[in-house]
Amino acid sequence: MSVVTTRLTPEVVQALDQIAEERHRSRAEVVREAIDLYLEEWADYSIALDRLRDPADPIISLAELRAEVAGQPVGGSEG
Repeated sequence: MSVVTTRLTPEVVQALDQIAEERHRSRAEVVREAIDLYLEEWADYSIALDRLRDPADPIISLAELRAEVAGQPVGGSEG
């Protein structure tokens, strides 16, 4: 595992310490988990941007999405 050094404000360190204490974890574990979560979110964000920029990936309305999820034809309702 690599070591990364960073500078944090006293408020951030205090918040990290509080979270670590509440979760019975070390400060380092809390920081690693936060970074992992950030990287997951960044990956999701990047995928979403790629899809928005891809002209072959159609953009549909909320109504179309709901109809598709419900298994109904777009613009109509069954029953």
